[in-house]
Amino acid sequence: MTLEELAVAVEAGRIDTVIIAITDMQGRLQGKRLSSRYFLEEVAGHGSEGCNYLLAVDVDMNTVDGYAMSSWERGYGDFVMRPDLGTLRELPWQDGAALVFADLVWEDGTDVAPSPRQILRSQLDRLAERGWGAYVGTELEFIVYQDTYEEAWKKAYRDLTPANQYNVDYSLLGGARVEPLLRRIRNEMTGAGMYVESAKGECNLGQHEIAFRFADALTTCDNHSLYKTGAKEIAAQEGMALTFMAKPNEREGNSCHIHISLRDGDGRPVMAGPGPHGLSELGASFIAGQQACLRDLTLLYAPNINSYKRFQPGSFAPTAIKWGLDNRTCALRLVGHGPSLRVENRVPGGDVNPYLAVAGLIAAGLHGIDNGLELEEPFTGNAYTSGAATVVGTLREARADWIASPVVRDVFAPEVVTHYANYAQVELDAYDRAITDWEMFRGFERL
Repeated sequence: MTLEELAVAVEAGRIDTVIIAITDMQGRLQGKRLSSRYFLEEVAGHGSEGCNYLLAVDVDMNTVDGYAMSSWERGYGDFVMRPDLGTLRELPWQDGAALVFADLVWEDGTDVAPSPRQILRSQLDRLAERGWGAYVGTELEFIVYQDTYEEAWKKAYRDLTPANQYNVDYSLLGGARVEPLLRRIRNEMTGAGMYVESAKGECNLGQHEIAFRFADALTTCDNHSLYKTGAKEIAAQEGMALTFMAKPNEREGNSCHIHISLRDGDGRPVMAGPGPHGLSELGASFIAGQQACLRDLTLLYAPNINSYKRFQPGSFAPTAIKWGLDNRTCALRLVGHGPSLRVENRVPGGDVNPYLAVAGLIAAGLHGIDNGLELEEPFTGNAYTSGAATVVGTLREARADWIASPVVRDVFAPEVVTHYANYAQVELDAYDRAITDWEMFRGFERL
């Protein structure tokens, strides 16, 4: 939707509210609902202010220490949400509403460096300097429950009823059980400007996936963030709940496999070529960089305590830092041919912040290209039993690797490095203070 089309829709009475949205550190949409007249007359050209604590709180929106950009000492001032009018679209699941994504800048016009969208933009700028662009697709899995979000909260998330009672991976019958919900999500995401490809069942009880067409990296990440919020809103309207949590139970977790490829300014593939496995020399180094930097950048792929519970042998979540040709046991999987050739990173879960993860993929790939890293032979067989170096096992390890990494310090601004190290520390401190159900059941009577 263009600004002119919005004005026409407002005049016709079809749109009365414009949501201006940013994506926070946790990957959630935050922002304001504005009257359409105010947006057109004031915000579209000048932006809107928001408290800078939006990039300095935990998942419960508690103010926490350790962030240089936002604190009690600094007065918790504002930054500016500057609308990216190219992202303006109608929201079919909210009557009379449109939404626009915003970039974050300070009052003097400089970028808010730790903003996830800006972190991705910085890496895209590095690609653009070489005449390249990144194309990305994300595959989000979720689990659907018959309970509402409020009922789930009151039950302390115990004894919830999944929408399917058995493994419905590729099952048309199992998918039909929740097709009214899935169809509504697909159609209304299409109405919001996204290109839906398909829906299918997955392995966990009530688990499904809706796949979207790949796009340029920034568009994909914007759509990913809006989709997660919109799918939850639609589920709530239908009296159900769905979760993208990485590991909500001991069965298969929710993944978010990320596919990435590069193209030049004329749309020609950069990674495909005449070399082994259909790769160009640059493509081979790009994948080698992914492999070499995977541990350093895992904090961007697995940002929460729970993220690491996915990495179990035989679970379709990776444990070995290997790459393979269409091999789902490896952390990195090469798929497609010619122009469709791309590498899939299987480490991220459904809780990932897409902007941060894709920024990490680009940074790793450019490290491989700039240093001429050679790609090892693809792994064949079961990578779970390969004895190879493994994916980071805990958030604590991931934070340590992030801080210690020369690659991280080389490609990300110092403010970004310290900001997200603090993010991880806040989560670790909260977890270390928590008394879990596991501890109570093991220790209340028997210890």
